[in-house]
Amino acid sequence: MWTITNNRSWSYLEQQYDWVRDMQHVPQDPIHHGEGNVAIHTQMVLDALQQQPAYSSLSAQDQEILWAAALLHDVEKRSTTITEADGRITSAGHARKGEGTVRHILYSEIQTPFHIREQVAKLVKYHSLPLWLLERQDPLRTIIHASIQVNTAHLALLARADMIGRIAPDKEEMLYRIDCFEEYCKEHQCWGTTWPFENADARMHFLTKEDVAPGYVPYHPPSVKVVIMSGLPGAGKDTYVKKHFKQPEWEIISLDDIRVQMKISPTDKSGNGTVVQAAKEQARVCLRSKRPFVWNATNTTQQMREQLIALCLQYDAHVTVVYVEVPFRELFRQNGGREAIVPVPVMHKLIGKLEVPDLTEAHEVVYQIR
Repeated sequence: MWTITNNRSWSYLEQQYDWVRDMQHVPQDPIHHGEGNVAIHTQMVLDALQQQPAYSSLSAQDQEILWAAALLHDVEKRSTTITEADGRITSAGHARKGEGTVRHILYSEIQTPFHIREQVAKLVKYHSLPLWLLERQDPLRTIIHASIQVNTAHLALLARADMIGRIAPDKEEMLYRIDCFEEYCKEHQCWGTTWPFENADARMHFLTKEDVAPGYVPYHPPSVKVVIMSGLPGAGKDTYVKKHFKQPEWEIISLDDIRVQMKISPTDKSGNGTVVQAAKEQARVCLRSKRPFVWNATNTTQQMREQLIALCLQYDAHVTVVYVEVPFRELFRQNGGREAIVPVPVMHKLIGKLEVPDLTEAHEVVYQIR
């Protein structure tokens, strides 16, 4: 069974991890966090989590996942906390940034199975959603989108611990909001599970179109298959493509190959734009002629993938994203054996910005994890 640490004493955690030590130096707004800094709050959250009956009823592994998420839920308040002109302390964006930090820590520092790492990262990303769901413009779309990525029952458990583990005048109101979140999820079939779409076409239609009921099922099937590779440099995308997608059945659009043909360096930012445009034109040719193709590039952020997927969906394509990952040390070994070696500092930056694809983005996501 995986655990983030076998020694849960706070003094040990501070001694072992710089991201825990940083917490004692991060102030919080005294109105919403009368208990003090992030270190004090985090310890109170951990205590509150373990005292909840719902936590005790979880499997041992799920308890470890929730405990790790509670430990890390405010890890990026250290980089996002500011004091406003009126003296109020805020930390906008800490949850979203925390997701990336958690992924980096559990990939490079603490050996963690992929599926567990991603659960912890998503719990950190969405830990405040139960408080604000019903204030969103479209709460149903919001919760369906979130339920594809995170277990909402575990999310509510973490949110309760987060509220109990603080001193604030609005604590009872916030706990009531979490109760409402739970009832809303149950009412809309999202409690601890994803919304039950009829098929992948229905899911993608709902997620990419506005004013569409989640139960609607499109009548026309996708007209062409597209595979989008995703993974850090050296993860093994080229090997996967060669093994699984044979020419001439599949057109292979490789950004690295186009760079070589155009004699453009990977570090040439203006040249990269030219490479991407040339690749997109190849993709359009395939889409218009209904020819299946593989887009082979890093595509390590959602924004990178989103632009390409949107293009493919305009042609009614069935999009599969294949995410390839190897262990941290193996990644650097394989990167060192590539013809175009990515510098170590750049690799660490890419790992820090990595956004693992999920089923909110494509009809299918394949995880090739070694």
